[in-house]
Amino acid sequence: MPVIVQYIVVRDGDKKMTFATKKEADAYDKMLDIADNLFDFLENSDIVLDETRKEEISLLLAEKRDEVMPILRGVSPKAQNNRKKNASSSETAKIRGKAVAKQAASKQAETSEANTDPEVKPVAQAAPPIKEASSKKSG
Repeated sequence: MPVIVQYIVVRDGDKKMTFATKKEADAYDKMLDIADNLFDFLENSDIVLDETRKEEISLLLAEKRDEVMPILRGVSPKAQNNRKKNASSSETAKIRGKAVAKQAASKQAETSEANTDPEVKPVAQAAPPIKEASSKKSG
């Protein structure tokens, strides 16, 4: 018989959600704490909303806090999306660059192994032709 460990988030005696890991449960509990604080903020504001709307807005802002925080700092959502795209494309370029460098190192290792193998005869490489500069002056 398997043993299953579950983490249950309980608020005011109500079971809110069940999670498989403590980390997920803690993150959800933190999100609910933020939503409670936002609800209190809306309660004390001059905005007239019914309780259900205040709760919906509070939960939405708490769930999307990673997207909302830069907006509150003055960064537009478009600029934030552009930064994410640039960051992901630069990460892709770094990964590709590492892969190319790894391939080059692998090829270099193969050629150096071939050069140290006693059964392999070294191949003479021809030097590139040298162009001579002409000393004639046009004139």
